[in-house]
Amino acid sequence: MKFSENWLRTFVDPPLTSEELADALTMAGLEVEALEPAAPPFSGVVVGHVLAVERHPAADRLWVCRVDVGRGEPLPVVCGAPNVRAGMKAPCAVVGAKLPQLTIREAKVRGVASHGMLCSAKELGLSEVASGLMELPPEAPVGADLREALDLDDHLFTLKLTPNRGDCLSVAGIAREVAAITATSLRLPEVEPVAAGIEDQMPIQVDALEACPLYCGRVIRGVDPSVPTPDWMVQRLERSGVRSISAIVDVTNYVMLELGQPLHAFDLARIDKGIVVRFGRPGERLTLLNEQTVEVESFLIIADAAKPLALAGIMGGAGSAVSADTTDLFLEAAFFSPQAVAGKAFALGFSSESLYRFERGVDYAATRQAMERATQLILAICGGRAGPITEVQGPLPKREPIRLRVARARRVLGLDLDSAQVSGLLRRLQFRFVDERDVFYVTPHSYRFDLQIEEDLIEELARLYGYDQIPAALPVGVAAMLPDPEGWRSREALRQQLVARDYQEVVTYAFVDASLEADLTGNAAPVRLLNPIASQMSVMRGSLLGGLLQCLRFNLSHKQSRVRLFELGCCFVRENGELRQPERIAALAYGGVAPEQWGEAAREVDFFDVKADLEALFAPRQVHTVPRPHPALHPGRSAAVVVEGQEVGWIGELHPRWQQKYELPKAPVAFEVELAAVLRTRIPAARPVSKFPLVRRDIAVLVDEGVPAQALLETMRELRLDRVVEVGLFDVYRGAGLPPGKKSLAFRVLFQDTQKTLTDQEVEETKAVLVGALEQRFQAKLRI
Repeated sequence: MKFSENWLRTFVDPPLTSEELADALTMAGLEVEALEPAAPPFSGVVVGHVLAVERHPAADRLWVCRVDVGRGEPLPVVCGAPNVRAGMKAPCAVVGAKLPQLTIREAKVRGVASHGMLCSAKELGLSEVASGLMELPPEAPVGADLREALDLDDHLFTLKLTPNRGDCLSVAGIAREVAAITATSLRLPEVEPVAAGIEDQMPIQVDALEACPLYCGRVIRGVDPSVPTPDWMVQRLERSGVRSISAIVDVTNYVMLELGQPLHAFDLARIDKGIVVRFGRPGERLTLLNEQTVEVESFLIIADAAKPLALAGIMGGAGSAVSADTTDLFLEAAFFSPQAVAGKAFALGFSSESLYRFERGVDYAATRQAMERATQLILAICGGRAGPITEVQGPLPKREPIRLRVARARRVLGLDLDSAQVSGLLRRLQFRFVDERDVFYVTPHSYRFDLQIEEDLIEELARLYGYDQIPAALPVGVAAMLPDPEGWRSREALRQQLVARDYQEVVTYAFVDASLEADLTGNAAPVRLLNPIASQMSVMRGSLLGGLLQCLRFNLSHKQSRVRLFELGCCFVRENGELRQPERIAALAYGGVAPEQWGEAAREVDFFDVKADLEALFAPRQVHTVPRPHPALHPGRSAAVVVEGQEVGWIGELHPRWQQKYELPKAPVAFEVELAAVLRTRIPAARPVSKFPLVRRDIAVLVDEGVPAQALLETMRELRLDRVVEVGLFDVYRGAGLPPGKKSLAFRVLFQDTQKTLTDQEVEETKAVLVGALEQRFQAKLRI
C-alpha cells in the first residue's frame, strides 16, 4: 500500500516527523517498507509566467523570453525548449537556485544575458524523460515557491501489510491506525447522501447472495467524460502508484484508495435491461479491460440479460467500459465474499487492486458511503444528475462479541494491566465493548476481519501499548534433571553407532512416486496427497528404502562406487482403515565392503556384512533372521528380523527386477527395522566372575535337512541351565556317511560353575539334559 503523507495528514496529523511516523507504524505491525520524498531536493525555483517570446538573434533554436517571477521587472531568460510560448506558466530557476544537477548563475548565451532558467520536469528530478518545459496549471500563483505550489515537500510511504490487515488498504484505514497508535484525533471526510435528481433506476438481481451479500447500484445521467481530472486528484493518484485515465475512472480509483471500497462504472448504454449477479455458465467468455479474454464458468460475474459484463470483484469488461462517448453511466459498489474471489488471481494469471482488497475483506458497512462519496465527486467534476441508490442485501457476516479477560491479557503479555488501561486502549481503537468485572465483551468493527478470538484482542492491546514498551524479562523456571532410563538409548547414540560403522546419514522427502512405493512395498493403496508438489511425489512413503535408493542412484551418477547410507524417519501406513506413522531406521550398503586399499583384498558387500552391522546396532540383544519373502528383496536372499520373539523388520538384497528397472550395476543390501525396537536395550546386570576353569564338550547330532540350526540353538538356550555359559554352532556337515535327507550339526558347549570345579559326572549330566531336549523336540540323534 503506497500513499502520500500529506494526504494522510488531512485525516490525522500526529506531532511526529515522517521518520517517527514510519517507526510508529512499523512498531504497531504495519511495516513501512519504503519512505521516500515526493521530489528530490532543490531550491530557488518559482512559478514563472512567460510574458513574451522572441527568437534569439544569433541562434535559430533558442528563444529569448521575458518571464515574470513576481519580483518586479520581468527577467530575460534564454530558452531552447520547443514548447515555450507566451502566456504559459512554467518552473523558473532564478539566479542562485540549486537544482539536483547544477546551480543557476547569471550567464550570457550567444551574447544575450540570461537571468535564470525555465525548467523541464527532468531537470527538476520529477521525471526521467522530458520533451519540453514542465507546464504548470493556469491558476498557479506567479512567484510562488514551486515546492509549495505543487506540494512537493511530501513523503511517500509504502507499507508491507500482512494478509490479515485488509482494513489498512486505504488512506482512511491507515489514518484510523495512526489515530489509535498516537492517540490523535481523527477527521475522516464527511459524506452526505446525494439527493436524487432523477428517478431512473437499474433493475438488479443477485442470484448468488452468499457470494455477493450486498450490491449497490446507481444511475447517473448527463456526465461530461471529457472534463480533465483535477490536478489535486491526479497528484494523489500518482503518488499512490495509480496512473490517471479519465475523470470517471479516476474517481472510482480515488475512492478505493481513500475508503478502501472498490467501485466500477459501466456505460449505461451498453447494459441490456438490468444487472444480474451470478456465476458464469459453460461456454461464456468475456474480454476484460486488459484485453485478455477468459472463460467465466467458474467465476462470479456481473451480467445483463444477454451477456457477461465484468468479473465480480476483479475487473470490468471492455465491452461495457466507460469511454469518451459515455454520457450516462451505472455506478456499482458491492461486497463480495472473500471466499468467492479467493484464488482467482492464480487461475487468471494476474491480479488487480480490487481483487487484492476483496480477497482480504472489504468493509461492508461502508459500501453505501463509498457510493455516495463517488457520486459527489463525479457530479462535482463531470456534472450530471444521479438517481436513487438501488440496494440488494443478503446475509452479511456477523460480528459476534469476543470475550477478553484482563487476567488472561496480563498472563500472555507479562504486563500488569488493569481494567482502566484495557478500556482506554479499546476506546482508542473505537471498539464497542461491555465491561463485566475485568471481563470485556468486545464487538469488532465490520472492517476488522482479522479479529476472531481472544488472542487477537490481546495482540491489539500489545500493539497500542507498544511492543518496545513491554519489558524484556528472562523466563524463570525450576531446573530439574529429566529422566534418562537405562533401558532406552537415544537417537543420537544410534546415529553415532552407524556413522562409526562407515554409514552416512541422509534426510529424504516423505513424498515418493506411486510406482516406487508399489515396487518396494507392494502397497496398491498408499496414502495419497491431495495436492502434491510434483507428480513424482504424489504419495506418502511406506518404507525408507525408496529414499535410500534414490540417493544411491544420485551418488552413482556422480561416480561414487561405494555408498553406505542410513536414515531415521517416519513412514505412513494405513491399517484397518486407520493411519499410522511408525518411526523406522533403515540402512543401505553398496559396493566394496571396505574402501579401496592395499592391505585388504577387494570384496563386494554381502548379506552377512550388513547383518553384522544390524547385530551391532541391537547388541547386546540377540538378532535372529528368519527366511521371509519381501516385495523389494531377492527371493532367496531376504529375511525377517526377529528380536526377543518379535518381528521388527527385514534385511536382504534388492530384487533383480528392481535392480534392472532402476539401472543399478549391482544389487545393494539393505535393512529396515522399527526404531522403537532398536532404542530399547537391555539393562546391564552384574554377575560373579568364576575363578574355576571352563569345561568344553562338543555335541554333534543328526537332524532333518529342513531343521534350521537356529532352532536347536534357541532350544538349548531356553533351558537356561546354570552350568552352561555358552552354546555355539561350529560345524555343519552334509555328505558321505549320512543318511539321505539328514545333516550333521556340531555345537560347542562351555560349562562352568562359580563355586567349584565341575566334575566329569556333573558335566555329563548337564550335557545329557541338552541332548534329551534336542531328541524330544527335533528327533535328533547323537553322533558318537
